[in-house]
Amino acid sequence: MEGRPRIVGGRTTELPMFVRTRFGLPAAALLAGLVQIAPAIIAPSMIATALAAPPPPQPAEGAGGVGDKAATVVKRGLGHAGAATFAFYKAGPAPQEGRPIAVLLPAWGAPNPQGYGAWIDHLARNGWLVLVPRAQEVNRTRPADATANVQRLLKSALSDLASDAEAKPDAGRLAVIGHLAGAPLAANLAATAAAEGLPAPKLVFAVMPGGIASNPKSRGIPLADLDAIPARTLLVTVIGDRDARAADAAARRILRAAANVTPDHKLFVRALSDDHGFPALTATLTSPAGVDPAYDGDAIKLPPEPKDLPKEQRPPPFKWSPDMALSGEQTTLVAQIKNARADSLDYHAFWRTFDLAAAAAFAGRDAQSLKNDPRFSDMQRWGDGWPVKRLGVETPRPAAQPGPTATGTAATGTAAPRR
Repeated sequence: MEGRPRIVGGRTTELPMFVRTRFGLPAAALLAGLVQIAPAIIAPSMIATALAAPPPPQPAEGAGGVGDKAATVVKRGLGHAGAATFAFYKAGPAPQEGRPIAVLLPAWGAPNPQGYGAWIDHLARNGWLVLVPRAQEVNRTRPADATANVQRLLKSALSDLASDAEAKPDAGRLAVIGHLAGAPLAANLAATAAAEGLPAPKLVFAVMPGGIASNPKSRGIPLADLDAIPARTLLVTVIGDRDARAADAAARRILRAAANVTPDHKLFVRALSDDHGFPALTATLTSPAGVDPAYDGDAIKLPPEPKDLPKEQRPPPFKWSPDMALSGEQTTLVAQIKNARADSLDYHAFWRTFDLAAAAAFAGRDAQSLKNDPRFSDMQRWGDGWPVKRLGVETPRPAAQPGPTATGTAATGTAAPRR
């Protein structure tokens, strides 16, 4: 039969290559055609991926930059296992003026600093003293107690480090970063600092805000009276564009509640996803996280529990309540945080904007100066020169003022004048 092997004398022999196939084409011609079109059939997506433009890298220096890569980062546990704060800073004597302080408040359910290790590493290598209070024992802490826990832990940590020549915290340059449920905690800390004898943060940087209790009896972090935040505090909220509705509402709620902060000291920032190149940049709720195992809190030795704590410092007997348990959504977010890796969104949308905002806050500049600075919203360029989508930056509208009083209105039976 034409196109098939012949059996001759018990042996199989191949037909010559000029024998035609069942489609009427010479076998050699068909084979040559398949070789030519194979790349288009087999792996167009693989070829496209290989040729895709890479995202912008981390800057070597400056805002969002790598910092002192050769430095050793000190990793310390302050307090004790039941009331711990992790401290990170560059080894060696601190500058004469001391180190600026960044208090990082993680998402609910993710108290281990390794989930934010990449950001902590960036800050420490650029001269910051980074403090991460462990305000939550997962499934054992009520959200309503978290603000008081942060206040107590931060006060203790600053006291422990006050005379440390290497850590040397500069209380006049303090900024607070809060992610998800850490965002309302950051705002609460700024609102209550004066009353609690803590240094007032110059910058509150609330990233993907969430976890705010809708009323005193609901699950979540109850907001303090944010009207107590000093007027010249720089208040910046940053959200993404994926699953963003709740973060958008929470960010605007924090900005609106901090009514004493002047409008020119507030910014609402939106990071945008961009799939022009590969890997794509996706601004999700957990995109500010970035795991670095070198910052695993479980590997940092903590002082032992004191045996003779004064009665007023002893924790109350443990009593479980339903709001201690993580919700299904929180469990999902924590799993995503544990698998997050730093990318260009971190370098340019979160780290760089924080660095620029902190510099402005410490210099006494307002948020309008950031909005007018093209570097603040610039996300750099893909490897082929195409610009990454810029950050959306807006000044929140002032809260609506109350309407006219009842005098001269229907309440008195007289018509109000028309204007």
